[in-house]
Amino acid sequence: MHMQDIQLEGAHGIGLAASRTPGSKPPVLFAHGFGQTRGAWTATMAALSAAGHATLAYDARGHGGSDWNAVELPYHGDQFTDDLIVVAGELPRPPVLVGASMGGLFGLMAEARWPGLFAAMVLVDITPRWETRGVERILAFMSAHPEGFESLEAAADSIAAYLPHRPRKSGDGLRTLLRPTAEGRWNWHWDPRLVAELARDSEQHQSAIAEAARRVQCPLLLVSGGRSDLVTPQTVEEFLALAPHAQHVHLPDATHMVAGDDNDAFTAAVLNYLDALPPAPAAAASARTEHVTGARP
Repeated sequence: MHMQDIQLEGAHGIGLAASRTPGSKPPVLFAHGFGQTRGAWTATMAALSAAGHATLAYDARGHGGSDWNAVELPYHGDQFTDDLIVVAGELPRPPVLVGASMGGLFGLMAEARWPGLFAAMVLVDITPRWETRGVERILAFMSAHPEGFESLEAAADSIAAYLPHRPRKSGDGLRTLLRPTAEGRWNWHWDPRLVAELARDSEQHQSAIAEAARRVQCPLLLVSGGRSDLVTPQTVEEFLALAPHAQHVHLPDATHMVAGDDNDAFTAAVLNYLDALPPAPAAAASARTEHVTGARP
């Protein structure tokens, strides 16, 4: 796989770190979950690239190698939706979006605001209503070490306690997820303000996200984890009632971190879905002669 690291411009001039692979088949755009980076998609991008698909993944604002909001600019969901609209809209043809958790939610909002932005969507363990206990567990982990870690190995211990079902990673393998401080400690790659400004009150937006899901008409696939503490059979049923044309694949051994827990099964589900999608009409594929830049100032 030939993966190229690039820099994109999101909404309002924000700089977004991204990676892409070439391909002749329909493009696939990846949007990661809260607290993750585009690195979460590396294995799946390799498999899709080998199958001939062009792929693009980027770090959301405030994450990984992308810019953080200025101190005077609070984070809010519209910014992330705007970024997604700009990134997708400036591709030569509408991509298939693969969005995990946060990325999937903003994908629903973006497609509802700009119908036809995506050729299809894959939602990875996220539904318009989610279980509070799962979010609380994620935020507790993200907030647990405001002072950072004294070493990479200490960070690896923290991840191992949070994800006990996975093999423990070495500290050196976490360098892309942490930032060294001037005092010799290590902080997570995300902006700490994200927890309070974006995530704490996210449940108040569930009704708006449900309405967005009801309006989305493009092909939809939900991939859920059987051991997830955010998505349950009840929330899946509610989502399928909102979007009755959606398909659902259940991976019984995966937690909320679906792509990381069972990447082979997840990637196979995505490839099967892509192969089954009807080809885009030639007129529609060639109709995008101007970039979608409505989210730019």
